[in-house]
Amino acid sequence: MSDDDASKERLAALRREYGDAGLDLPDLADDPITMFRRWLDDASGLHEPNAMVVASVSDEGAPSARMVLLKAVDERGFVFYTNFSSRKGGELDAHPQVALLFPWHDLQRQVRVEGTAARVGAEESAAYFATRPRGSQLGAWASPQSQPVTSREALDASYDAVAKRFGGVDGDDEVPLPPFWGGYRVTPQVVEFWQGRHGRMHDRLVYRRAGQGWTVQRLAP
Repeated sequence: MSDDDASKERLAALRREYGDAGLDLPDLADDPITMFRRWLDDASGLHEPNAMVVASVSDEGAPSARMVLLKAVDERGFVFYTNFSSRKGGELDAHPQVALLFPWHDLQRQVRVEGTAARVGAEESAAYFATRPRGSQLGAWASPQSQPVTSREALDASYDAVAKRFGGVDGDDEVPLPPFWGGYRVTPQVVEFWQGRHGRMHDRLVYRRAGQGWTVQRLAP
């Protein structure tokens, strides 16, 4: 058997039967944000339960996806932070349609969100930036996110220069919010709650925005 055939065989054999936990309409909250918070609380013991995939699209229609951390959620939507000049920042500014995915494998759950992204205000971004560890604040200034760099040494030199500029890695000088860095809020239009079930007969219940409220329907797995 060739290595390629053996690899295909191993992948084909990877299976995990899902449990008996179900999800039905009476289990849902009146709105998806309340429901999301319930599931996020359930996931609180997992490693980085706020980790989510953000998918955006280029001018050519090519999708790209990456993991980021959710930093706020309320009735207005889901907030994360990034460099506005990064690939995702540029794509979201040009094409605000976005998809999010929360993959809570250990709970046999996932949440899918479809909506539109918009920058949060500078005041909100500054308030969050002030709570970041100093090293992360310096890194936001030092890294030209998504841009080519000549070497790791060049990246480290940029960090060292920024640290010196703001009083050192262990200094007390305030590190201000970079003008090219801040938050995006994703206003949801569709939120799907997925619960794994036996025989791949998973539960999929979807909220869709309807005026000021939401409709809910079940999807086949």
